[in-house]
Amino acid sequence: MKKLFVILTSAVMLYSCSDFLIVYPENNLSSEEFLYSEKDMEIYVNGFLQRYLPDAIGTAYADQYADNVVTRGSTTFLIGNSWRPEDQGGWSGGNTGKWAQLRDANWFLDNIAKGKSNVSAEVYNHYEGVGRFWRAYFYYDMVRTFGNVPWYDHELDIADTAALYKPRDSREFVMDKVLEDLNFASTYCSTDAKVVISSTRITRWVALAFKARVCLFEGTYRKYHTELNLASSAEKFLREAMNACEVLMNESPYKLVTGGDVKTQYRSLFNSDNLSQTEVILGVAYKTDLRMHNLTWYTLSASAGSSWSLTKQFVDQYLMLDGSRFTDKTGYQTMSFGDEFKDRDNRLQQTVISPDYQRKVNGTLKKVAPDVWLSGYQLIKWIIDDDVHVGKSTSANSLPLLRFAEALLTYAEAKAEMGEMDETVWNKTIRPLRERAGVNGNVPAVYDPYLAAYYRNQTTDKWILEVRRERSIEMASEQVRYDDIMRWKLGELLAQDWQGIYIAEKDKDYDLNGDGAIDLTVSDTGSASSTRVVLGTTYKLSEGNSGYLMYNYNLGRSWLDKKYLRPIPASALQMNPALGQNPGWQ
Repeated sequence: MKKLFVILTSAVMLYSCSDFLIVYPENNLSSEEFLYSEKDMEIYVNGFLQRYLPDAIGTAYADQYADNVVTRGSTTFLIGNSWRPEDQGGWSGGNTGKWAQLRDANWFLDNIAKGKSNVSAEVYNHYEGVGRFWRAYFYYDMVRTFGNVPWYDHELDIADTAALYKPRDSREFVMDKVLEDLNFASTYCSTDAKVVISSTRITRWVALAFKARVCLFEGTYRKYHTELNLASSAEKFLREAMNACEVLMNESPYKLVTGGDVKTQYRSLFNSDNLSQTEVILGVAYKTDLRMHNLTWYTLSASAGSSWSLTKQFVDQYLMLDGSRFTDKTGYQTMSFGDEFKDRDNRLQQTVISPDYQRKVNGTLKKVAPDVWLSGYQLIKWIIDDDVHVGKSTSANSLPLLRFAEALLTYAEAKAEMGEMDETVWNKTIRPLRERAGVNGNVPAVYDPYLAAYYRNQTTDKWILEVRRERSIEMASEQVRYDDIMRWKLGELLAQDWQGIYIAEKDKDYDLNGDGAIDLTVSDTGSASSTRVVLGTTYKLSEGNSGYLMYNYNLGRSWLDKKYLRPIPASALQMNPALGQNPGWQ
């Protein structure tokens, strides 16, 4: 594969704009002898999967700075007003920089015609669709990060200075082009069993699922970000999202995994060796001794890992099994850790450590309480329940990226945002998701004031609020929550205090899972340990001597509306001043 990719041949190019977008064949083989056969095309596009899909950590912890996650620290981007264009990345050139993704896609699309006479129209259109999918994939990431960006749909020549140094194109123009690419891909990419069966390659179903995600993002972003003056075009993207989901729901081979144990079947999608061919539309496959990752280690290790946890504000949103709201229960605010999990949505105990959680420790299955280093609601969604993987990169559970469940949620949200949600739509989308988790799926009679307040009273529409509840629970820690907050224009949620489990009193020993062992003591004095939290500069209780355990309460996270877009990096502006800077970052 090395001969297929570009290299930079002059150190001078490192300081010019052209290195972002110009390709330089290493030798004549790449430009004269390649892409003449279906096998060549397959080899090239498989390289995209290897290089541009997220790795395990990027998959499971992409939402580490979202509103519902407690982390050991915080990105400087969210600390006060200290982030500068000099700190921003994501615009680099070179062989491995961000723009290399676009160069690879455009080089392929420019050169694929060489093999057109050697393959069927169906095969040719499939691979053109795959190339256009990856170009859309690149530009969606750039637009959600930077807003306006320069659009290029071909390999650039070094002499084309007008194109190399042009200003950014508008968001409207670029996203229309992204939609064109995704419409082509979702029409012509193959549905042949040989590419669909593994759930690891780009197919028509993958293109439709990704199109639905992109269009939901763009439609709601335009609706809620009224400062863009694009609200009139929001419905176009919402309907495109809805239409893509309808095809997936009516024509694709995918459906929800159901019929198993409601206490385990949801989590089986994330900690099994094989991707579910029933529900997973696209994922990353791992296999013991061939390709493994370190998610179990990273999640559970106190020293080398993250111990990331969910906030109580989010955990409180999980419903009771009878469909009633937990936050309607008397005394829910001061309920003990053990009582919080009783008769709750079964996805809660499959997402965080509950009092009933067990895993192998030194080869023996035993009850394990959460490590209360952060909030106490310790994530387990992506891990293997065996400590043998701690300290090693030996986890081989495969990781979903696009699921049929998301299509149901996207369809429901698009309908709700367009004012077209009703019980019929609910019964096709939200009800089956809740019932899979053992929750009564009936439509709630009225809106939830807890959810309305959480979302800063942006809406009291029960449909929108319930879809948001379902989406946040079903897709917790699946790379979408941070983007959801951005598109709903609720960035202030990223700066809220992190609330953890409720502590009734200090210097009391707590057995969190009923196994007879002391799991937690909270005190003003003594030495911190795995079971002892010492209050001070890192921890406090919300009410002083009792209350929610609050971790890293003094980080100084804050929100400014300019943060909905990242600044154009200073290095990029030095190369091409015509790019201009995003509002508030000048």
